[in-house]
Amino acid sequence: MATIAISSLPVATAAAVGDVLPIVQGGTTKQVTNALLFTNATLVTPALGIVASGNISACTSTSMVMVTPVIGAATGTSLTTTGVIASTGTAGVGYAAGAGGAVTQATSRTTGVTLNKTAGAITLVSAAGSATAATFTVTNSTVVATDVIILNQRSGTDLYDLMVTAVAAGSFNLTFRTTGGTTTETPVFNFAVIKAVAA
Repeated sequence: MATIAISSLPVATAAAVGDVLPIVQGGTTKQVTNALLFTNATLVTPALGIVASGNISACTSTSMVMVTPVIGAATGTSLTTTGVIASTGTAGVGYAAGAGGAVTQATSRTTGVTLNKTAGAITLVSAAGSATAATFTVTNSTVVATDVIILNQRSGTDLYDLMVTAVAAGSFNLTFRTTGGTTTETPVFNFAVIKAVAA
């Protein structure tokens, strides 16, 4: 077989935005612009396969469905789901750093405190423990009447029964008593606000 030398081929250049690329389909020549193919292309029901990189921040659709995505570290302002939110790791499900706070009671064990956080620690004023129940109000702007308040004792020699005896918009009442101890100390109670609805 003889070798045929081909010369004088035109030098390939990049298509300009205004260039028209002809395509013959069924005997008919159609025009496809460079901009349509490479700049403003609209894909209808494409099967993209595995996309290695890109930016979809300009997409306007709000009904994207992701099946078993690996999201990684995500941030946002809200999350609505009809299914369970579960943690399979050791970190669990809870509040992140910055959601909590601390406050110390003053004057007496019936003196109210203010802590506008969804979780936190309340240190009682130094006093002797008592098996007689006492109550103080925790003013908290994050609380609404339908919320549930979780309490537990964080520290202290005496053991305390803890109860939430009222929840209202902006506050809840914390009632406590020892199981019989009378130690003079400053026990610490933890609380967490669980957001709930009536219906």
